[in-house]
Amino acid sequence: GGWLLLQNCHLGLEFLNELLDTITKKESMSEDFRTWITTEAHPEFPINLLQSSIKFTNEPPQGVKAGLKRTYSAVTQDLLGVSKMPQWKPLLYAVAFLHTTVQERRKFGPLGWNIPYEFNQADFSASVQFAQNHLNEVGSRRGVDWSCVRFMLGEVQYGGRVTDDLDKALLNTYARVWFGEHMFSEKFCFYKGYVIPKGNTVEDYLQYIEELPVIDTPEVFGLHPNADITYQTNLANETFSTIVSIQPKDSSTRGGETREAVVQRLADEMLEKLPPDYNPHEVKARLQKMGAFQPINIFLHQEVDRMQLVISRVRTTLTDLKLAIDGTIIMSEELQDALDNIYDARIPKLWFRISWESTTLGFWFTELLERNQQFSSWLQDGRPNQFWMTGFFNPQGFLTAVRQETTRMNLAKGWELDSVVLCSEVTKMMKEDVVGPPPADIGGVYIHGLFLEGAGWDRRNSKLVESAPKVLFTSFPVVHVYA
Repeated sequence: GGWLLLQNCHLGLEFLNELLDTITKKESMSEDFRTWITTEAHPEFPINLLQSSIKFTNEPPQGVKAGLKRTYSAVTQDLLGVSKMPQWKPLLYAVAFLHTTVQERRKFGPLGWNIPYEFNQADFSASVQFAQNHLNEVGSRRGVDWSCVRFMLGEVQYGGRVTDDLDKALLNTYARVWFGEHMFSEKFCFYKGYVIPKGNTVEDYLQYIEELPVIDTPEVFGLHPNADITYQTNLANETFSTIVSIQPKDSSTRGGETREAVVQRLADEMLEKLPPDYNPHEVKARLQKMGAFQPINIFLHQEVDRMQLVISRVRTTLTDLKLAIDGTIIMSEELQDALDNIYDARIPKLWFRISWESTTLGFWFTELLERNQQFSSWLQDGRPNQFWMTGFFNPQGFLTAVRQETTRMNLAKGWELDSVVLCSEVTKMMKEDVVGPPPADIGGVYIHGLFLEGAGWDRRNSKLVESAPKVLFTSFPVVHVYA
């Protein structure tokens, strides 16, 4: 009649089938017996066990109000009165606000944190324990050592999880701006309307938290209001994606056409537009003509090889899919995935693994044609005056080739690759205005296809400006990159 707790079951999936058999085939079992399982989401988790269980997920609540409410619901009156120092209660509230903020920023994706971190209740408890110990140690005469408090919160308690330098800088900024003697002044606020309340009981704090807005503006967390557009867009896309993925997969009709007929028609259209394969001997001959050992041409060769891999994979999948629909060959799991995804206008997993991200299959296929066009015309007509950098598989490799090229040009001057750095200058030209390569004395390359997110570009004065409200992406002018 006891309870059994099995933790981290995603690490022992083979055992779970055995567990299901044991529980379902057992003849007599106590009414009070329960099995608790903790697991991370895993694609191979036995579906039968999942369907026969009651699911319980423990997600951090959405919004500052909900987050603070949850935190203060767990705070006892004893904890609130644990220290007689006047700094204790405001410090406890500020740590709770920081805890809510670091969790809430995660919903904004890379705009909130470059890397999503699993901040949890243990971080908050450890921070509260540290604050309590620190106040007990320093006493009222010496006062709080704020540099120590900031270091412990920004570098150790929360910063201990953080691996990215810019994320660490962000945490330390929160610690610097929110923790110090200034937090006890009347004028202090985390953001307009979000202050440290005064109170002696947990109820006082809960009462204040109840008055906070249900929906917070991103500015509370130090983000631009446009960050909310990104979050709402991603949320809507995720919801629609989930709805589409759970639609029945049997041969439904769309205007009289079956799923298979729709996919067969799309496969025919794509095969018709798909570029021909690259001839390796022809590619080699053209590269020899341009200088096969020049860094930029070695880079081109690598890109063409990867492009060829994508083209042949797409051709094979579409050809096999047509045969499987006709019943000539067996519909494998991968072909079924391709059929479902093409019908839903999404990129099949087989293609996505070796290619690039895109919102829909239509955009992805158009980009395939455009990327291929850049490589084939480069091989055909020689080095272009400008490069569509976002159309490369390995843009970093392209920039390295630019550095290598410049180093070789300046070998006589004693230049070494390790001491050569990239510089970039935003020109006033758009891609249509480029008529020749960059000046020979400076060298380098012209690149286009870059976008700014959350900012605008003033072409006349060549500087960053606030983007207009509701505008997320701004097309960037041609950039001159040299080394």
